Amino acid sequence: MNPTERKYTPTHEWAVVNGDIATVGISDFAVKALTDLVYLDLPAVGKTLEVGEMFGEVESVKAVSELLTPVSGEIVAVNSSIADNLAALAADPFGDGWLIKIKMSNASELSKLLDDEAYRRQCAEEH
Repeated sequence: MNPTERKYTPTHEWAVVNGDIATVGISDFAVKALTDLVYLDLPAVGKTLEVGEMFGEVESVKAVSELLTPVSGEIVAVNSSIADNLAALAADPFGDGWLIKIKMSNASELSKLLDDEAYRRQCAEEH
C-alpha cells in the first residue's frame, strides 16, 4: 500500500479508500507507542458510526486506547481474526492488521484528515 494513499486522524487511526469503502486501522506509530498489545475489542458488522465516534479499544501492557472512526458510515467488514492474533497487528498495521471496513456515508469527511506528510510531522512532534 502506498503511504500517500492513506489519510490519518490526529489520534493515529488511518483510512484507505477504494470506491465508497474505507479500510481503517491504527498506524505503526500508535502500535509502537502502545508496545505489547494484549487485547483488541472491535464492533460488529452493521454498526453505523459517526466520524470521531469510538468503534473499539486496543489495550497494551501500558494503556487502553479508544479507537475512533475517521469517517461516518456503516461497518461492512471486521477483521475478527486480528483480535486473536495481535502479533499480526503489531507486525503489519497497514496491511494484515486492518481493523474495520466502512461504507462511507459522507466522503467529504476525508478532506479533514491528515495526509501522510502532515501525519509524519505530527508524529515527529509527539516523539
